[in-house]
Amino acid sequence: MASARPPQQQTTWCARCGAYLSVAPGARSVRCALCRAVTRVERRPHGLHRAAVGFIKGLINAFTAPQPQLPEPHASASPAASCYPRVRGCRKRALLVGISYAGTRYELKGAVNDVNCMAYLLRERFGFPPDCILVLTQEDKDPSRVPTRQNLLRALRWLVDGTAPGDSLVFHFSGHGVQKLDNDGDEADGYDEALCPVDFEDARGGGGVVLDDEINAAIVRPLGRGVKLHAIVDTCHSGTILDLPYLCRLSRTGYWQWENQQTRLSAEPKGTSGGLAISISGCGDSQTSQDTTAFSGSASTGAMTYSFIKAVESEPGATYGRLLAAMRATIRDNGGELGIPGPIGTFFRRVITFSCAQEPQLCASQTFDIYRKPLVL
Repeated sequence: MASARPPQQQTTWCARCGAYLSVAPGARSVRCALCRAVTRVERRPHGLHRAAVGFIKGLINAFTAPQPQLPEPHASASPAASCYPRVRGCRKRALLVGISYAGTRYELKGAVNDVNCMAYLLRERFGFPPDCILVLTQEDKDPSRVPTRQNLLRALRWLVDGTAPGDSLVFHFSGHGVQKLDNDGDEADGYDEALCPVDFEDARGGGGVVLDDEINAAIVRPLGRGVKLHAIVDTCHSGTILDLPYLCRLSRTGYWQWENQQTRLSAEPKGTSGGLAISISGCGDSQTSQDTTAFSGSASTGAMTYSFIKAVESEPGATYGRLLAAMRATIRDNGGELGIPGPIGTFFRRVITFSCAQEPQLCASQTFDIYRKPLVL
């Protein structure tokens, strides 16, 4: 007698915040651990996967006015999303966010430069198609590409939607980051890390920070087998900004070990659905990351973004261990005596002065030998 097949794991997206949710077999609804909203789980209509239906409904409920009927499969579910590149079938895609906070007392001079330099690096060094790179900046005249909280969440979902084995994704953020008290017990240090969209101070108007829990739910947990994500985050308090399970502790002598960041109180696992997620961040959770200063005529940039590009260009094919060590050395040595070599260095413009105590960090969804695995975007 044949044994019964176990029920297949079901997934969907939160109807309110768009988080990736696991559904118990046979359940008709599921409560989101982030926003506590209840999402109804419907039967699969006309062969369309339930997760796709939940995703479309989530975008409609969260970001748009009521629609007369459900969009066709794979159609955009919001006016903003329709303005983003259509990248199904594109093996490499990137989301680059640079926020200057213009006109405020905490304005950053180098965030937009960071985005421009990162876009150039991805195109020229790693072969990312220009039409598969989505850029959000405060200066953009298209309202859907201004990095508000809602637009940032939409763009994060755009980054991972419809990916397939072999796809390579990049998320780069240059701006401010903060820490918030952890309310669900999943942080070892008692604090959530968060990104600051342009409207992060306007919580009543739909803005607010984007917590690491939300980032993890949006772009880490949905990663399927064979999909690779690199997050390059140049903010304060960004060590564990993706809430990945493992943080690499690297000493100045080169000794390293992976440290498990998952706590017993974690409501859900923070890993992927079979893919690989790696974050390279500007500093530890308790550190601050600096916007660099430069002499007249030089471009201002983030110290971490500069050190990352310099390390990649100075040593192509470097392992994660050598990359991280080179980035830290560049920051400790005030940018180093030599600028970024080659044409990318000419495009970037050399930064003159670093004045900060920060150490770039490496986190991942799975452990590996950092001195054997090369960086490949």
